[in-house]
Amino acid sequence: MKAKDLRELDPVELNNRLKERGEALRNFHLQLATGSVENSRAARNARRDLARIKTIIRERQLAAEKKAK
Repeated sequence: MKAKDLRELDPVELNNRLKERGEALRNFHLQLATGSVENSRAARNARRDLARIKTIIRERQLAAEKKAK
């Protein structure tokens, strides 16, 4: 998912996506432990998506703080 697309989402949807990607990463680790990994790039993609989402959430927090001053 691209950052441009994520920026268009509202905060509730962003938090939902954050939870989804976190669950996807946990599922990957479980599959890795059991030896049934289907997509070896899934963890990398999930980590990058998590980072993008957290970055956008933080950008919004900083903008709100700046606006409040």
